[in-house]
Amino acid sequence: MTMDLTPTPSQTAGPFFHLGLTDSGSVSRVASEGAKGERLWLTFRLFDGDGLPVPDGVIELWQADSEGNYKDGRAADGAFSGFGRLATSEDGSCTFETIRPGRVPGPGNTLQAPHINVSVFARGLLKRLSTRVYFAGDAANAEDYVLALVPEHRRATLFARPDPVRERGWIQEIRMRGEGETVFFDV
Repeated sequence: MTMDLTPTPSQTAGPFFHLGLTDSGSVSRVASEGAKGERLWLTFRLFDGDGLPVPDGVIELWQADSEGNYKDGRAADGAFSGFGRLATSEDGSCTFETIRPGRVPGPGNTLQAPHINVSVFARGLLKRLSTRVYFAGDAANAEDYVLALVPEHRRATLFARPDPVRERGWIQEIRMRGEGETVFFDV
């Protein structure tokens, strides 16, 4: 009997990927009570190329405050950090408590639509995947410079949709490959 010792993609970074990254570094609360802006809960659902949940991924967020300012770790009021990091659970999900970001400057004198910058870390990835989350139905989406660079038929992969169950909740599915693959940016 011979054994094939060739690593599979799920073994290149181990099936234990999230263990040292989030145990002491989990940050689910991007905006605490008292943060200015529209409070919301953003749930991510991470799927692999076969449409199966990724139970050991890590999602990181970086976002502007409600006035469109990035805090770079120094929240003036102490209630908004602008950063979050969570491991996904067995069903591939994690939920952040945050606020709807304000519009940040774009090229020239334009403004970008409210969005959240997202990094995905998971087994089999040697580099993070970078994407954005926009809010479905926001009128400013039509004016966003970055969103306009994405082919129209792929833009829907970047939109969080209202959660039908949770008040002030939004859901964003991230598909790492395959049909409906999320748009990722080369940053």
